[in-house]
Amino acid sequence: MDVHAGTFDPNEFAWHGLTMTPAAAGQIRQLVSKQPGVQGLRLGVKQTGCAGFGYVLDTVMEPQKDDLLFEVDGARLWVPLQAMPFIDGTEVDYVREGLNQIFKFHNPKAQHECGCGESFGVQAE
Repeated sequence: MDVHAGTFDPNEFAWHGLTMTPAAAGQIRQLVSKQPGVQGLRLGVKQTGCAGFGYVLDTVMEPQKDDLLFEVDGARLWVPLQAMPFIDGTEVDYVREGLNQIFKFHNPKAQHECGCGESFGVQAE
């Protein structure tokens, strides 16, 4: 299987992929427009917190060879291949909570979250 930075093809994998709400896509486009050379964002996971994993968002100057691209209305979101088992099917949203505006992740693989919502756990398959 040849995996490279490119658009996600759901027929090539047994994954559902990622989706973005219009609000998330708009925020990604806005962030990219303010930073010359940035092509989009990368959503990954890292072991952290009391529930096991946390989401990590970084800017992308150049995608990695194993990154999968999810694009909505010109907003580009890359996901490292190794993160897909943990976040497959996730909807990325951008919401206002009180005075804060943040990215929210609606992840069907998350079996439990910590009380503060900063980390999540998945059930072994």
